[in-house]
Amino acid sequence: MKKKISILILFVIVLSCKSDDEQVNNNPYLFMPVVSLNLNLNLPEYNPLKFPGSNVIINSQGVKGIVIYNVNNDLYTAFDLSDPNHVPSQCSKMTIEGIIATCPCTNDTNSYDIVTGLHTANETLYPMQQYRVERIGNNIRVFN
Repeated sequence: MKKKISILILFVIVLSCKSDDEQVNNNPYLFMPVVSLNLNLNLPEYNPLKFPGSNVIINSQGVKGIVIYNVNNDLYTAFDLSDPNHVPSQCSKMTIEGIIATCPCTNDTNSYDIVTGLHTANETLYPMQQYRVERIGNNIRVFN
């Protein structure tokens, strides 16, 4: 009897575990593109990522590009530059000023914090689409 209970408990534990590889995209406006970047900090175009408070924009991946931000040399964030609160369009690629990403579309005033990904004024709106980031030596890996 103890063996059956142990197996049942183990089975429930295994089923309740969620893999880190699963990313749920609840945003109806954006799809989750496959992102796999390896940025070598020794290259001049990625040099700003060596300094806290700096960012680099990669236009070739994501929905409308990706902004990578150095919070403190140990923590980096990466977010898609497509405004998460409307369908991607010609105007939905956000611009960065400091730590604020702003949508230039004339019909909204959406702006987001690139450290947290949250809307600066309305937390009920969708946050920016985030990607995983890890630093390994002099390389920054951005992926999903």
